[in-house]
Amino acid sequence: MQPNDATYPSLRGRAVLITGGAGGIGASLVEHFAAQGAHVAFIDIADAAAMALIDRVAAAGHRAPVYRHADVTDIAALQAAIGQLAGAAGPFHVLVNNAAHDERHDWQTVTPDYWDGRIAINLRHQFFAIQAVAPAMIAAGGGSIINFGSTSWHLGLGGMPAYTSSKAAIEALTKSFARDLGEHRIRVNCVLPGWIMTERQMSLWLNEEGEKLRYAGQCLKDRLYPPDVARMVLWLASDDSRMATNQTWTMDGGWT
Repeated sequence: MQPNDATYPSLRGRAVLITGGAGGIGASLVEHFAAQGAHVAFIDIADAAAMALIDRVAAAGHRAPVYRHADVTDIAALQAAIGQLAGAAGPFHVLVNNAAHDERHDWQTVTPDYWDGRIAINLRHQFFAIQAVAPAMIAAGGGSIINFGSTSWHLGLGGMPAYTSSKAAIEALTKSFARDLGEHRIRVNCVLPGWIMTERQMSLWLNEEGEKLRYAGQCLKDRLYPPDVARMVLWLASDDSRMATNQTWTMDGGWT
């Protein structure tokens, strides 16, 4: 956290689950929630990065997050890991469905198996993570679920139709769960990151042409970084946003 970042007292001591938490936006989410005094748990398959993140959070003087290795496309393993983490961190009051993979693909070469795999890594696990955590949230009298979509399909980007289809569906999933869970005071929102400058994005996709496209598209002529997204998620997870649900929240510098 930066010195001028907001502090949310309602997050202190709350159990927070983050999928895909070992790197990129997910790692920033882990660090920001830990800095708020939350009991953070996260799932990933990148064990070395996860261990380094845990050490980094602890070295900053915060409660060390707890971690379980699980492939989110394996629903049985995902839900088992959620159960184990709830035992370590406590029943989850906050779920952040962050895990995804924006692999580019040519529509002409997509097979049924590849299509199903993209749906599994980008969409399906969000439903089953909610299914796993919602009963405890209901019993506790409320909670906050934040699903991650993407601005990619709003911008009409090509070159990854299975990914953009998955991300479009997440907005519908969010609205359905907001209605189904609202009576239990569980808020469900969707965050749409724009082009966030993670290490992966900068190493794979950022070039001079991409920078010109981003600069021309965004109203705010600056790069977006993972903490920009994390700060929005903190607010959505906190009691400060207690009546905010069934919405999409875009962090893209005004591109869409």
